[in-house]
Amino acid sequence: MVAQDIAEQASNDGLADSRLVAGEGPGRWKRIQAQLAHLPIFKELPAEQLEPIAKGTQEVHALRGTTLFHSGDPCLGFHMLVYGRVKLVFVSSSGLERVVRLVGPGEGFGEALMFMGRNYIVTAQTLVDSLLLHISRDALMEQLEKGSDVARLMLAGLSERLYRLMGELEAYTLQNGVQRLVSYLLQEWPGEEGTPFRIDVGKSVIASRLNLTPEHLSRTLRDLIDRDLIRVQRRNFTILDSAALRQYGALPDTRA
Repeated sequence: MVAQDIAEQASNDGLADSRLVAGEGPGRWKRIQAQLAHLPIFKELPAEQLEPIAKGTQEVHALRGTTLFHSGDPCLGFHMLVYGRVKLVFVSSSGLERVVRLVGPGEGFGEALMFMGRNYIVTAQTLVDSLLLHISRDALMEQLEKGSDVARLMLAGLSERLYRLMGELEAYTLQNGVQRLVSYLLQEWPGEEGTPFRIDVGKSVIASRLNLTPEHLSRTLRDLIDRDLIRVQRRNFTILDSAALRQYGALPDTRA
């Protein structure tokens, strides 16, 4: 998988602190170019088109809990997550958070606002130690003006994001809490029954993302456990019977 390849390639990078990696030179941007080449939005670009974008990209090593930007900050580019996990949240005037998106490896965020010239409307924070790439708006726009395939790839990526958001909106509108949780677990599930997988975010974050109260989430998880559909040990989840889990959530089997 792309995300696994990216994470394995980046696993040797230390995360001593939250910083932009300093220094110029061919070694640095060649490494960045290799990382960009793994990401879905850039993987089809030839090296000569990717090279100038890589030279306008910075690596961001961020420890868990690092705020990458706040709502209202200027958007001067967009981020791609190499490994780790990032939450995008709305923060109310009273300090309450609502998670609107959980970003995983290989995914980007901020593209639409960058193109619109708008400030960020959400706050982004890392949930685990993470490596991100920040692609400069100026470097990207220069390539777009040259008529490269970047525009086509970014349009495809944004269209896919919009399609996914429409699906999530449909889920929030038509699905109940049990169905939203079951859908989320099946989305995170690697596909092997009886094999544990880790969801590296806390239950409070999951509850916020699914528009559930923490109490509702806990009750629903307990019900699924009592029915021998899943097993939960801290942040490690195991799906014991995917067909029964889908049936319990009244969800169709969308596997190919």
